[in-house]
Amino acid sequence: MILITIWQLDIGVLYFRDVLSEDTVLFLFKLFRAGPTFSLPMVLYMAYWIINNQPSVMKKTNWLTRIAYALFTKKALIGFTIWSTVVYLISWSNLGVKGLVVANERFTGNHYFPEYGPLLWVYFMHMAGIVFFLLVVCVLSLRIRNSHFKNFLMGFSFNALLLIVPGVLNFIPLTGLLTSSIGVIVFSVGSLHIFVKFNVDLKIHSYELMEKQKKLDYTGQLAGSLIHEVKNTNSIIKSFSGMLEKSHTLNERDKRTLEMIGKSSEHLDQLTDNYSSYMKSSALIFKTEDLAEIIQESIDFSAGMLQENKVELAFTNIYSPLNVYLNKTNLEQVFINLIKNSVEAMPENRSVNKIKISTEIDDKNIIIHFIDTGKGIPRENWVSVFDPFISLGNKKRGMGLGLPFVKKMMIEHLGDINIVESSPDGTHFKLEIPQEGVLNGGDYQERHE
Repeated sequence: MILITIWQLDIGVLYFRDVLSEDTVLFLFKLFRAGPTFSLPMVLYMAYWIINNQPSVMKKTNWLTRIAYALFTKKALIGFTIWSTVVYLISWSNLGVKGLVVANERFTGNHYFPEYGPLLWVYFMHMAGIVFFLLVVCVLSLRIRNSHFKNFLMGFSFNALLLIVPGVLNFIPLTGLLTSSIGVIVFSVGSLHIFVKFNVDLKIHSYELMEKQKKLDYTGQLAGSLIHEVKNTNSIIKSFSGMLEKSHTLNERDKRTLEMIGKSSEHLDQLTDNYSSYMKSSALIFKTEDLAEIIQESIDFSAGMLQENKVELAFTNIYSPLNVYLNKTNLEQVFINLIKNSVEAMPENRSVNKIKISTEIDDKNIIIHFIDTGKGIPRENWVSVFDPFISLGNKKRGMGLGLPFVKKMMIEHLGDINIVESSPDGTHFKLEIPQEGVLNGGDYQERHE
């Protein structure tokens, strides 16, 4: 908007024929020419910043896309800034702008009009370059998976094209110098609209994530309070049963009953301790990481187990990068647990055992599909399988904390995991993580006590 303002000053000063001297008008015209000239590196910078800071974009699958992305690099940005500086310096010489002539336009009267030099074609080529890059930005924005940024970038590029096209008419004396003002009005109104819409959409989505995080915190505090009360009540039971054991009037049946009460109380104590340990952990550090790399590292960690059990694993990802705000260690363990559970669920008599992992992105979430060819999970257990200390009976050992840990970690990343389909031929898990990730940066302290 600053450059557009300078551009309009560049045009407006030509109407100061009766106020300023010709030399002063010519000097200001050449000075304010920086507005339209340096709009190219500014457009490139904006597109470079948005595209390279996206959590996920489609992979550069063909040579045309790779060339397009090569135009939006730091080196390209520096190169086009130098080029714009050269074009601007040419405008200060007689090769660019030789002087001013008086033009008479029907609606605005007499005004100055620039007399261009032999290198005017360089400026035209420069402006054509801006149009070209805006078209490239429109194309590349289609590969951005976040709908908010995609719509913003496409809208901005389209409005900028509507700004530049009328501006070209300024080079024709008969059309007057104010035709670009039409483009400025269209651009300003259109940009205001997309900025407001972009801001509202992000606020709504941030509010949804904030509410989800509040519910998570409240649920954790409620569970922690419940465990605390259970432990207190259990302590009272243990105390009174201990007092009864010292009584000399108890018969053998009463003693056996007290012994069972004691064992049940000890079991309840261990159970609440296990739940407390399950809920508590040290501070989780969240930072932006490539989710695809984390999944691949988890596969590499599980390579020995996969090879030993003769399980084939295929990972398909079409996005690069796939950045998410996450805790790397715990999310790696999520996929290791899923792989381990799937391997353990593979039937021994099946000739081919496979695991397929693939990624997908919708407007808000990064989705990971995890499909295996295991024994499957009965529909009535699709929810309870994520509860702690629940075993389906198809494992020889373990505490039943694998899938509950996965569920817990996904929720703490403000995401979720659910079973889409399961049968004797296998199970399809669907994992979702918000593209924006956890709202509060830095260390994310669990508030379960």
